[in-house]
Amino acid sequence: MDRIPILQMGKFLLVTIQVDLYDRLALNLETDLAQMVNKTGARGVLIDISALSIVDSFMGRILGNIGTMSKIMDAETVVVGMQPAVAITLVELGLELRGVSTALNVEKGMQLLSVKVGSFEDHELEEDHDAGSVE
Repeated sequence: MDRIPILQMGKFLLVTIQVDLYDRLALNLETDLAQMVNKTGARGVLIDISALSIVDSFMGRILGNIGTMSKIMDAETVVVGMQPAVAITLVELGLELRGVSTALNVEKGMQLLSVKVGSFEDHELEEDHDAGSVE
């Protein structure tokens, strides 16, 4: 059975889609990502779709589902590398990709994830530090 590799980078999961996605592969990716977020406690999921020249309504729905499921599991999702034709197609299909943020490339996507997740953790660290200074 074919699988898309999911790499862990600290508190983030990185998925680079380098092949055309058929329905079964997309569904496997959706399931595998939910399991990996649960298993690793990842706070962010970055999906690189720069190699895809076509995203149909099914794949658009899968990306939206991944974003929604990740959000429910306390992880942010960022899709990067979207080709202009893919963006046009998604708009024409009326797909909103709820729960998914987008960035131009992997570097900007990682920065966006760090801002979304890091600011909360920084706040937690400050609270822990403040609580520790009372002792």
